[in-house]
Amino acid sequence: MSTATENFTENWRAWHTARERELAAEHGWLSITRLEWLGTEPAGFPGLPGTWWYSGDTGHVRAEPGDGLDLVGEQAYRLGATAPGELIGWGERRIELAHRGEAYNIRVHDPEAPVLRAFHGVPAYEPDPEWVIEAEFLPFEQPKPVTVGAVVEGLAHVYTAPGEVRFLYGGASHTLTAFNGKHGGLSILFTDETSGVTTYAANRSLPTAPPEEGTVILDFNRAVNLPCAFIDLATCPLPPRGNHLGFPVTAGEQIPHERARE
Repeated sequence: MSTATENFTENWRAWHTARERELAAEHGWLSITRLEWLGTEPAGFPGLPGTWWYSGDTGHVRAEPGDGLDLVGEQAYRLGATAPGELIGWGERRIELAHRGEAYNIRVHDPEAPVLRAFHGVPAYEPDPEWVIEAEFLPFEQPKPVTVGAVVEGLAHVYTAPGEVRFLYGGASHTLTAFNGKHGGLSILFTDETSGVTTYAANRSLPTAPPEEGTVILDFNRAVNLPCAFIDLATCPLPPRGNHLGFPVTAGEQIPHERARE
C-alpha cells in the first residue's frame, strides 16, 4: 500500500471515529424516545412536563415551577423549518422543540434510550480513493427553494438549492441537485443501486467542502446515514427528484446494525 493510500485510509478512519462519537452523544439523535406534534392551542402530553403549542412560525412552551423544565413561565421560539431544534433541560433528559414542515414538534432525548445504549458503531464500506470524484459545480442564477418529501407521510421539507453538481462515472455524465450545507459547503441527498440492499433505502447524505473555481470534490466514502436510518422517530427528508444514481455506490455508511437485524 502506498503512503498516499495509507494516509487516505488513516484520515478516513479518524473521521469515521469522530462520526461514531458524535452519534453516541448522550442527547444526540439516537437518544430520541418520543415524538409529539403540537397543535395551535395550548396542550400538554401525558407524562411530559409543560404546555406546548405553535402559532404561525413560532413555537411556544409554558412551564410551571414544579414541572422540572429548565424554564419557568412562557417562552417563544422562532426556529428555521430545517434548522436544529431548541433543547430544553428536563433533569437528565432534554425536550427538543423543532420546526418541521408547517408545524412544530417536540422530541424527548433520553441518555438511557435503548437505541443509544445498544449503539456499537456504524458499518461502512472500506475507504477507497477511487470514490473521490471531481465534479463541476453548476450554480443557478439565483438559489432556489426545492420541496422534497419526508420519511414521515404527509410531511414536506423545503431546502435552498444553490446549484447542481455534474460528474463522470462509468463513461456517463450524472447530475445531482445540491443543497446548502455547513460552513459554505454543499449537502447532497441521494440514493443509488445499493439503496435498500447494503445501504439505507430512503436516503444518504453527502457533505462537501465549498466549491472552488467551479469545482467540488465528491468523497462518497463520507456519505452518511440520516437519523431515520437509526430511529423511527425522525422526520428526515427524501432526495429531490432526479437524485438517484443508476449504479452502486459501494462507499460510505451502510445499513445500521440494528436495522439489518429487523
